[in-house]
Amino acid sequence: MSDTSIYFYRRNEPFGEFSNFYISPIELDGYTWPTTEHYFQAQKYISNETHFQNILQLATPREAFAYVRTHKSARRPDWDDVKDEIMFKACLAKFQQHPKLKELLLSTGDRTIVEHTTNDSYWADGGDGTGRNQLGITLMKVRHNLKDN
Repeated sequence: MSDTSIYFYRRNEPFGEFSNFYISPIELDGYTWPTTEHYFQAQKYISNETHFQNILQLATPREAFAYVRTHKSARRPDWDDVKDEIMFKACLAKFQQHPKLKELLLSTGDRTIVEHTTNDSYWADGGDGTGRNQLGITLMKVRHNLKDN
């Protein structure tokens, strides 16, 4: 791992605030979401009010993540086309609405941000750097957006 990059994954470790499981409520689309993970997962069901509301009410981001795994068939059909944009919207809200988190993100300067785990090769680096790291890319895009505003 490069010592200039910032690696994160668990919310109780350095830069864990970048995790979608980090408890930092956001107000978005007329609701208060306990975490960005709750918001992101609920967006998979915007046309299904029951699933949407169920996720909004779950106590933890882990529960929101697990809920979706058991209700895959009800997921919106365009999800793969919109998920990156939805993640950006959620992350932007998080860092705009929490000044200390904004300060932390901006303190990273121009360093590369990497979600580091073997658990995901789309949102994270796959643990070995071969993953897409889309969450890291999204956070760097949010950081750029916040610098310009």
